[in-house]
Amino acid sequence: QIIMGDSGSLGLGATLAVIATINGQLPLLAVIGVVFFAVIMSVILQVANYRLRGRRLFRMAPLHHHFELVGWAEEKITLRFWIVAALAGLLGITIFLGSVTVI
Repeated sequence: QIIMGDSGSLGLGATLAVIATINGQLPLLAVIGVVFFAVIMSVILQVANYRLRGRRLFRMAPLHHHFELVGWAEEKITLRFWIVAALAGLLGITIFLGSVTVI
């Protein structure tokens, strides 16, 4: 097993962002990272909604904690996030291979 802390995951994410920027594939990185985008947006929406309306949008942010409070088991949440990430990765690879021009 490999346990990656904040420094390892931030370094890996920065490396992916730099490579995507150099290759001009930044929009593709957004497609592949849809799970990360959803988690970040859940926090942003929760904070904005609470400040503007005084109500919570989710029971708790980030999104996976909301699902825990709804009653989903941690394993179920993790599996669902893996499935969505795998499908997003396949979609990203499909888009990339569809946009590659053969000389």
